[in-house]
Amino acid sequence: MTTYGATPAHVAIIMDGNGRWAKARGLPRLAGHRAGVEALRRTVRAAPGLGIAYLTVYAFSSENWSRPQSEVSDLMGLLKIFIRRDLAELHQNGVKVVVIGDRATLQPEIRSLLEEAELLTAGNGALTLAIAFNYGGRDEIARAARKLALSVARGEIDPEDITPAAFSSALDTAGIPDPELVIRTSGELRLSNFLLWQAAYSELAFLPCYWPDFSADHLAEAVREFGRRERRFGGLAPQDVAL
Repeated sequence: MTTYGATPAHVAIIMDGNGRWAKARGLPRLAGHRAGVEALRRTVRAAPGLGIAYLTVYAFSSENWSRPQSEVSDLMGLLKIFIRRDLAELHQNGVKVVVIGDRATLQPEIRSLLEEAELLTAGNGALTLAIAFNYGGRDEIARAARKLALSVARGEIDPEDITPAAFSSALDTAGIPDPELVIRTSGELRLSNFLLWQAAYSELAFLPCYWPDFSADHLAEAVREFGRRERRFGGLAPQDVAL
């Protein structure tokens, strides 16, 4: 199958460059993270108008706990502020919030905030905002494998039942289509353990701007660029088949 000119229903974003944005301005890293929250607000507001139905953002990786404790505390504080300040607006605008990542080791206060956001917005349908929090792609795959292994051990399924579709249904993103477009800001050219299974056939866009500078125009241009790309999913373009 070859597609041109389509709008991606699901866009995933690696929001990178907050610290470097702040450093370039002689500001503390916290200022970069605060500016990054503003960029997230702009992006969420712009997405539905571009035809995006699912938006997944890499908010906090499972590796981020190794950062200095002061920065981790700042990030947790910003998460609390974002949910408490923005949840009403998200709900009013029909945004459904889902959280992907390992919740088992989260502080009860953080876990309850995330669950509150999911519960309040569960019936919304204008946009699904998936927040990857305490998330790592390899960890997600390992947890899905353990889940399926337990089902086999209990006799609920046979090993032959573990197909790619069954594996996808065991992931944190079950029920969410794979992202057609993955955007990373800051100029870095890697996925950094983000949606490793789901991004198998995603188009990738690496933008030089730091995340706090990301605007609705950047998102719109990435969507337009997606529409200019040829997506073959391992097959051949029609002109190549004819040769």
